[in-house]
Amino acid sequence: MTRPFVWGVATSAFQIEGARREDGKGESIWDRFADAGRLRDLGDLAPDHYHRLEEDLDLLGGLGVDAYRFSTAWTRVVPDGDGEVNAAGIDFYRRLTDEMVQRGIQPYLTLYHWDLPQALQEKGGWRSRHTIDAFARYTRIMAESLGDRVAGWITQNEPWVSAFIGHRDGVFAPGLTDWETALVAGHNLLLSHGRAAGAIRDVDPEARVGIALDCRPSRPADEGSAAANRYFDGFRNRWFFDPVFGLGYPEDMVAEYTERGHLPAGLDDLVRDGDLDEIATPIDFLGVNYYTTLTISSQNEESDEPEGPVGPGPPSGFTEMGWRNDPLGLRDFLARVTHDYDPSSIVVTENGASYGDAPDVSNRVEDNRRIEYLDQHIDATLSARDEGVPVDGYFVWSLLDNLEWVAGFSQRFGLVWVNQQTGERIPKDSYYWFRDRIRATRT
Repeated sequence: MTRPFVWGVATSAFQIEGARREDGKGESIWDRFADAGRLRDLGDLAPDHYHRLEEDLDLLGGLGVDAYRFSTAWTRVVPDGDGEVNAAGIDFYRRLTDEMVQRGIQPYLTLYHWDLPQALQEKGGWRSRHTIDAFARYTRIMAESLGDRVAGWITQNEPWVSAFIGHRDGVFAPGLTDWETALVAGHNLLLSHGRAAGAIRDVDPEARVGIALDCRPSRPADEGSAAANRYFDGFRNRWFFDPVFGLGYPEDMVAEYTERGHLPAGLDDLVRDGDLDEIATPIDFLGVNYYTTLTISSQNEESDEPEGPVGPGPPSGFTEMGWRNDPLGLRDFLARVTHDYDPSSIVVTENGASYGDAPDVSNRVEDNRRIEYLDQHIDATLSARDEGVPVDGYFVWSLLDNLEWVAGFSQRFGLVWVNQQTGERIPKDSYYWFRDRIRATRT
């Protein structure tokens, strides 16, 4: 029997919803970041999905996808993170999911895509275990409200990014710059995943639950960089993948972090009795977010910086984010995950490319570079599947040009071009290409 394959697109709440002060929504750490001038553009409009829901659902319907991966804004549902529930927020997501189901589109709901309530940040944020309890409560609220509609639950999106870019590098919200804090936050994010999975299954024992982990496969620059590459892989990949699959934190990285002073007391700084078992709560699918690979030298073992120029006019083989186009890296990483962790199911929950192609005089957006990128990565995904990797879905990032975090509107990942001043939507050539590629798999 052939395993079913799910085709989809993905977005996140802060990046597309707008309406960040409407209908009782509370302030998130990204709202605070925006108001402090830490984003290239404010998030008040974004693509204004909150007010243009019907139009965006029609775009989804026209695309012919099986599923839509979106995130719910914690502060739209529980404005201060752990207090009263905002009925208007629940109603918005009920309307979204109801209309998706009516169109035959499966909801894949991400509970956390980095937008922690600011009120919880002021109580310690992801450094505090109180946030884990608050997240479990929010999760239960969503499961009780939407569980009969949701086809797939994703507890956490890219906890590495939230922990390290937000707490070690200070580039993303909440803007902290401390190694030990980043490691504590990362542990609590993973622990919240396990706690949330349990909360969802308490409400619906048949629910399909997963987590979306981003990856950065790497290769050593030369023979002298093998140790640096091993360290980078532990820092960037194994530190999060290993504990989710019951292997605990990698011993070599615990030793390195202890020696370097990032964990002065080793795992005693992080782990309490039962933590690792809870993090390793069985999942029904693993979400893998993949964009690029890196070459690691002995000088950049803790660096995840782009390898190419960032901005318009990237050289051939690179996106405007400065990321190398490496579809074989995706195929190889999917095979590695299967070998190392033996997941029952893998879904490529994000894959896409930023290119700034704009409408021509006829309002056509010819984004051939994106089509080439997606075509190659879809081929790589299906090749892995043919070779026995249990990959059961592929989601393009993103449906719409969105607010690309600190880059604002300067990076465009969407299949649909968005005028950030007026909100006008124009499907790009890649939109129609992806629609036709999906259709071709069904004939």
